[in-house]
Amino acid sequence: MQKKLKLGALLLAISLSGCGVLPEKMDETRGWSASKLYSEARDELAGGNYDKAIQYFEKLESRYPFGTYAQQAQMEIAYAYYRQGEQAQALAAVDRFLKLHPNHPNADYMYYLRGLINFNDREGFLNFLAKQDPSERDPKATRDAFDAFKQLVERYPDSIYAKDATARMKYLVNAMAQYQVHVASYYFRRGAYLAAANRAETAVQEYQDAPAVEEALSIMVRSYDAMGLTELRDDALRVMKKNFPNSAYFHGGPQESKPWWKLW
Repeated sequence: MQKKLKLGALLLAISLSGCGVLPEKMDETRGWSASKLYSEARDELAGGNYDKAIQYFEKLESRYPFGTYAQQAQMEIAYAYYRQGEQAQALAAVDRFLKLHPNHPNADYMYYLRGLINFNDREGFLNFLAKQDPSERDPKATRDAFDAFKQLVERYPDSIYAKDATARMKYLVNAMAQYQVHVASYYFRRGAYLAAANRAETAVQEYQDAPAVEEALSIMVRSYDAMGLTELRDDALRVMKKNFPNSAYFHGGPQESKPWWKLW
């Protein structure tokens, strides 16, 4: 009886094989060399087939863990996740690479990629037209992007990515300052004058060269005036007059409703 069962199982397997149905799908990459795996993965990546590219790169790293192909695969995986919009996986891949290869010749690129991953995460900042309370937004991605670009510029000042990273840092400083100003403006419109003044002061102190400082100072002046804090109001006004003598806010600039500019 036992022999008949074994024979039946064997015949069934042969029958399924003959019909083109296998118990498990064969791995098409079986037997591929490291160079072929890498080449095929790159082709998939170039074609926008990110899932397939990541699978190939992971197989490459697993089968050939030593050497340049494995290290390149790790970088390509981070990039593929970035292009796919998978921020968490992309950042994890970058962090893993930098931990394993802190002195790698392409470490500067990975710092740059870390900055790009956070730079392109617009959720939480600069989306001020939405109805969400801006004070609830978290500009962490903005700060993380700035920190990554800053590390790149400081550690690798001669990197080919340093110039672009510097330009992005300048943009991010302006973005972070503008974020604080939008939150301050939100508080002011709702009569939370102390909170508005504090947020505006943060923008002035931390982002002194940002264009948003002009509006921040105007919010400070109006907030202190609304609270009857004339000494603080006059101090903020003096700073504003010195740095922005021709400011539109002295003449009823945009979104101004209270004639505070007459204090001039």
